[in-house]
Amino acid sequence: MFELYFTAFVIIGMILVLSREVATPSYVVFGAMIALTLGGVISVEEAFQGFSNEGMLTVAFLYVVSAGLQSSGLFTKTVYRLLGNRNLNRYKRYLRLLFPVAGLSAFLNNTPIVASLIPMIKNWSKKYDLPESKFLIPLSYAAILGGMCTLIGTSTNLVVHGLLQDNNINGMEHGLDFFQITPIGLPVAVIVIAILSFLSHYFLPETKEIETRLEESFREFVAEMKVESNYPHIGKTLEEANLRQLKGLFLFQITRNGNKMSPVSPDERIREDDRLFFTGKVETIYDVQKTKGLTVIKDPEFDLKNLDSDDVDTYEAVVSRTSPLVGMTVRESNFRQRYDGVILAIHRAGHRIDKKVGDIVIQDSDTLFILAKKEFSDKWKHSHDFNLISPSIDIYEKPKWKGNVALGLLLTMVVLAASGLLPIILAAALTAMVMVLINIVNFQEAKEAVNWNVLIIIASSFGIAAGLKNSGFADFVANHIINIFDTFGDIGVIAGLFFAISSFTWVITNNAVAAIMFPVTIAIADNVGLGYEPFIITLIISASTCFATPIGYQTNTMVYGTGGYKIKDFIKIGVPINILVGVITIILINYIYL
Repeated sequence: MFELYFTAFVIIGMILVLSREVATPSYVVFGAMIALTLGGVISVEEAFQGFSNEGMLTVAFLYVVSAGLQSSGLFTKTVYRLLGNRNLNRYKRYLRLLFPVAGLSAFLNNTPIVASLIPMIKNWSKKYDLPESKFLIPLSYAAILGGMCTLIGTSTNLVVHGLLQDNNINGMEHGLDFFQITPIGLPVAVIVIAILSFLSHYFLPETKEIETRLEESFREFVAEMKVESNYPHIGKTLEEANLRQLKGLFLFQITRNGNKMSPVSPDERIREDDRLFFTGKVETIYDVQKTKGLTVIKDPEFDLKNLDSDDVDTYEAVVSRTSPLVGMTVRESNFRQRYDGVILAIHRAGHRIDKKVGDIVIQDSDTLFILAKKEFSDKWKHSHDFNLISPSIDIYEKPKWKGNVALGLLLTMVVLAASGLLPIILAAALTAMVMVLINIVNFQEAKEAVNWNVLIIIASSFGIAAGLKNSGFADFVANHIINIFDTFGDIGVIAGLFFAISSFTWVITNNAVAAIMFPVTIAIADNVGLGYEPFIITLIISASTCFATPIGYQTNTMVYGTGGYKIKDFIKIGVPINILVGVITIILINYIYL
């Protein structure tokens, strides 16, 4: 009996510590696994078996694959195109965003997908003066729902897949098939996203990001762009081209055939060879400069539409009084050859410059917004040319070929894994290796892409699951669930299991819940006698049903702080979504399996 009580004590203690957020979850779960080892509940081999488990390793490789997909410029352009402008019907906007996010999350780990989309949605919200809080929770929920659709959609699925293999479960010794979850997960995702798209506007708060760096609000950089023949809005008015609705950016002058037009009417039509003068924040200036048909510089090495952020970065440099640049125009300064960089915009305190960038005479204390090689700061920060050099906006840009190849490799990986030609872990490992070898992601980026805390939680959870089984605690919980819900028949037991697991996700992470409740699920299946599959599917879906708090799923935690939410915001919309997912899942399992 000691093992049973000791295990119960460790599990309850782990849940309490996790729910109070007094320590990093990976430390808490790893500590619980060590405690079970020291208590003699599990052997050393059982404790560390998860660190070599196929499911855990597959998750690690998929983090790298996801990082590679971020190389695709097509991905970024598609997201902005789907979001549209502020005039788009809000219900359509949610549908156009959430369904593609869910579809992508079905084949890639959803955590890096959400990480990539958060800054895009924030920038888009600022551009059209819309509250980002209306979109970030739905983004997280859609990624979670998409992850329920295939084996590789989320780490939870792969944890259960690995546990099935390790425990040699009768009939499921090889784990789960690629699309084995799809008959349940896909209808759940489609129905819930359709309803979520309607509820989000009414249930979520309207908050906007507060500018924490006040000085940025007052620093206006000036940039000049030339309209080329391939600009898609030639002949349209500035209003029609959306050049009057840019958040944090103002078009203050057009130069045409040597003549200046300022102020500029919103009804003015754009012509080829026009020079557009913008003033505003560097983030928006940089984004606009990537627009097709608007050029700042003609330099293949610094082509803003085809950059590689492995090689270049953005900087802000304040010109010193002793700098050789003072008194020279930008064109005369030979900046490109001298500093291996280009000037994209200039800020001059108290003045709005209205000349072509090349004709601007550089003065002492001008701040230059620069695109330069990675070594620019190290090389020049101690020189007398600049008083200060600091990193500017974070950029993640890759050449188009890298994005296209990354997309092709992803599709190949899915085909190989789904068809059974290669085991999932081998397909993911091969894809990740190729991406690193051909430098779609470099080795450093690959290391940084992997969330080691999540992997520690997953690996440690395998040992905890073994402890629940060895101590008899799993059978104890399983018998209680059966005794309470057996009155309602087999479907009652399924429902009881679903909501018991789902409630755990309110306080502990989804991967830990999946591992902890795995032996309980197997014990229930053994007692009920319906086979393992309906109970395993219930476990997978319910362990991912983490909508009611920001704690249970990592993507919820990511949007929690950045969206300015309170816990009550998750409860208000998440509890109905939790219940809805449960009801749909139980109905489908009853129809398909019982």
